[in-house]
Amino acid sequence: MKEVVLSGIRSTGNLHLGNYFGALSKFVRMQNDYDCLFFIADLHALTTHPDPKSLHGNVKDIIAEYLAAGLDPEKATIFVQSDVPEIPELYLLLNMHVGIGELMRTASFKDKARKALGIKSDNDNDDIEKEIIGTDSNKRVNAGLLTYPTLMAVDILIQKAHKVPVGKDQEQHLELTRRFARRFNSFYGVDLFPEPTNFDFGGAPVKVPGLDGSGKMGKSEGNCIYLADEEKVLRKKVMRAVTDEGPQAPNSPMAQPVQNLFTLLELTSTPDVVKHFTDAYADCSIRYGDLKKQLAEDILKITLPIRERYLEIRDNDEYIARVVKQGAERARERAAKTLAEVRDVMGIKRFW
Repeated sequence: MKEVVLSGIRSTGNLHLGNYFGALSKFVRMQNDYDCLFFIADLHALTTHPDPKSLHGNVKDIIAEYLAAGLDPEKATIFVQSDVPEIPELYLLLNMHVGIGELMRTASFKDKARKALGIKSDNDNDDIEKEIIGTDSNKRVNAGLLTYPTLMAVDILIQKAHKVPVGKDQEQHLELTRRFARRFNSFYGVDLFPEPTNFDFGGAPVKVPGLDGSGKMGKSEGNCIYLADEEKVLRKKVMRAVTDEGPQAPNSPMAQPVQNLFTLLELTSTPDVVKHFTDAYADCSIRYGDLKKQLAEDILKITLPIRERYLEIRDNDEYIARVVKQGAERARERAAKTLAEVRDVMGIKRFW
């Protein structure tokens, strides 16, 4: 019997190169060896992106990009979070076993709460509760943001997933999921929820840098190359990437912005191309314009075929509807069974 692997992505905009190398390309391989469930987390998106005008379109975009990149609905279960009503019900029930304190102590909640309130602080140990209470009443932190870890735990536990691929910023949430599973099992004396672990892809984790010279590629940072970018747009982005004045002496160490470009080159180009520019940097003959042109060409070899398939799939509403309906049916079958077990052990039983 195959192990169950689950992963979700919030519907907050198009997927970028970081999503592709960090997760999506690996999902395409995983679907052949594991019982995979991949979902679009539109309920999670409501915590920070509640705009109804863009929500549906964002969900559709990600589904089309998933399929364009190679996810196969016949091999993996692809669904939309809100299409599984068992999830919000279990979310309510599990919250009865979750402490407010442990939710408020999560690093992601503190960070997002401060952003929502416009509070700047470098001290992670600040009393966030006092900060929230003492802030202008016109600003607020919604309860969904606080209970985000519970909803994430439910996504995982309701499918009884064994492995969940998460990045460093989500490791704390996965540990909370294990804690919630242990607590529930212990409280009711059952062995209902397995304790999920992070999926180990092997080797060092992929960190795809942005084009602004610092940090990783991310939507909120505005430093992304999107899988759906037009050719001209992508080339312009790469040519505008931050660099420096160039090496001033042979074998000089690389500044972070330049190292970022070489990291992207290593991800997208052939070894001989990487060696050519590495040697050119070492002997001070490198021309960043040539490096960027080559990088753009190699990125386009990856993204253009995906973009073409994406545009074709996104215009096929009938196909997308069929995929998500099939995925919802599969996901609900598992979820309904788990929810029935939870209701039974909690004593929530019908009289009819």
